[in-house]
Amino acid sequence: MVAAQQPKRVVEDSQFEVKLGFLSVGTGQLTVFAYDTVDGHSTFHSILAITGGFGPAKVRDRFESWGDAVSWRNNRDVFSRKYAQDVHEVNYRRNTTYEIFPERGEWVKDDGTKGRITDDKPLDDLTMLFFARSLPLKVGDTYSIPRYFKSEGNPVILRVLRREVITVPAGTFQTVVVQPTIKTSGLFSEGGQAELYFTDDRYHSLIQLKSKVSAIGSLTLRLKKYQRPDVSDDPAYALKEGSPAVKASQRQ
Repeated sequence: MVAAQQPKRVVEDSQFEVKLGFLSVGTGQLTVFAYDTVDGHSTFHSILAITGGFGPAKVRDRFESWGDAVSWRNNRDVFSRKYAQDVHEVNYRRNTTYEIFPERGEWVKDDGTKGRITDDKPLDDLTMLFFARSLPLKVGDTYSIPRYFKSEGNPVILRVLRREVITVPAGTFQTVVVQPTIKTSGLFSEGGQAELYFTDDRYHSLIQLKSKVSAIGSLTLRLKKYQRPDVSDDPAYALKEGSPAVKASQRQ
């Protein structure tokens, strides 16, 4: 008899309204599960799914990341062991999976393409989001982070733009607005002009995400419902000054 597989525990869950321009056209969800095993390592499995549109202007995107659980639990300095994209935006389609091997300094795409990793704690698009939440995020700070798993995407730049009170279906929140830039295609690409609205507290929970999608225009995710992580699971912590992984420059 084969033993039944135990369901994964939900660590954090965010449900969103999806808007294209001013129109509400779909739903989004960002969920973190514990645990999956990747290449013999325990990982947190995070999924960002976005579905919506009208007429031919439809979006069906799914991003998945497997972040190293030991690193996450020790100091919230999470890094990636696997990353997958299933992107369907109007007539554009991309479905790729990357196996990431920090110990070997290498990533391998599902078509056999290989590349070198320049940092021993590589980040993908989703683990970057959780890593950003662990930072102090003081208005005027700019973080240069040379840890994206594909070297051509480095450095990732995080600019802390402003504080802003916003109202979404889940309520009214004081937020800190961060602009991420990765030199590759995706939600956080240079052309996407993305903005992340995090709660201005120790959790830095994601309340709203704005980006530009090719052939569609402005895409916004607005929080509807939120399950906060337990204290032992939340990714909020302040990095020590002088960390070699991150260089922060304070703007006056």
